[in-house]
Amino acid sequence: MSWIKTQFKDVVQFPPKVPLEKGELYSFIPMEDLSSGIKYVSPKTEKTWNGSGGAKFEEGDTLFARITPCLQNGKISQAKNLKNGKGFGSTEYFIFRGIEGVSDSDFIYYFSLNEEFKKYAIGSMVGASGRQRADQKFVGEFEINLPPLPTQKRIASILSAYDDSIENNLKRIKLLEETAQNIYKEWFVHFRFPNYEHTAFDAESGLPVGWEMKTINDFGKVITGKTPSTANANFYGGNIPFVKTPDMHDAPYVLETNISLTNEGAETQNNKYLPKNSVMVSCIGTAGVVSLTSESCQTNQQINSVKFDEEYKSFYFYGFARGLKSLLEGLGSNGATMVNVNKSKFENIPLLVPNTDILIKYDKCIKSFFEQVLVLQQHNQKLKEARDILLPRLMNRTIEV
Repeated sequence: MSWIKTQFKDVVQFPPKVPLEKGELYSFIPMEDLSSGIKYVSPKTEKTWNGSGGAKFEEGDTLFARITPCLQNGKISQAKNLKNGKGFGSTEYFIFRGIEGVSDSDFIYYFSLNEEFKKYAIGSMVGASGRQRADQKFVGEFEINLPPLPTQKRIASILSAYDDSIENNLKRIKLLEETAQNIYKEWFVHFRFPNYEHTAFDAESGLPVGWEMKTINDFGKVITGKTPSTANANFYGGNIPFVKTPDMHDAPYVLETNISLTNEGAETQNNKYLPKNSVMVSCIGTAGVVSLTSESCQTNQQINSVKFDEEYKSFYFYGFARGLKSLLEGLGSNGATMVNVNKSKFENIPLLVPNTDILIKYDKCIKSFFEQVLVLQQHNQKLKEARDILLPRLMNRTIEV
């Protein structure tokens, strides 16, 4: 059988019918849980369906962000692990599903990643600036070159092999990070660190003798990022990562950024460089997102980072910073609509500082976990690159299957 040219609306359920019962509990997936380049999205919470106010979907449906800037950022995922196979989420999703006997839902997901399709959807956007949405009727008229169903399934199977490997690596990363965080709590929250049974505790403070309450500023140099002049094109497009909060959401280390700086741009603020294993904390807007640097980089002004005076302090501070979200939101609210924690407030946050011997032991205990995390993230990056090279070639028949 040959490939046929038709319109997208004729080969996909768009939107599909999903029977949800009012007052019942279902999986809920907000826009923020969708990740660019990650196929599967599983719900982190459940909510009661009130009869309206959300896009409805079933297991295996494609969730396609239709609003700016989420569509431009490639927020497209496939729903997985839904309670009773059904769920709902942002009103700003298009939901795509294959039609039995005509199109495969996995193939439809991969087709929706097609750059031409995304550009077409972006081109259909209407509405006020900053709140534009892709037009459903327009998107449905996109011309698709559809292979026979068996070929669709083979294409989806080839590409899914990469995404399944990525998914397995993400599970391993999550387990490693959870283990590291549990060790942090055991040592520094519950005070069950090595040899704690033979450690003297101060009667007044309740802390082990030799441990002190200090501030973040005492633990390293706090650096607030800055954006080089966007009027100078020569400052952008180089090899120096420029980190913004959206780059920090998906994993412990930041490996990719949407924007990069040239040497010329970065040198205009050479006091803003962060070495590997510095800890970055978002402090404006979405506060409390925490990441590690994987290489020398710079950040924008929404991020306060700590450049450590001793390497062994990095992973301890990362564990501490993971629990800062509520405190930062309280510090930065001040009745304003957007959280804003400036450098002074951030560097004066109280911080428990164990003695040097314990910090060094913790670093030796935990370091291998983060080294494994970085290797797994780098492997996922290569898997994504390979998949993204293969995808258009399979879709345009450069490679026959």
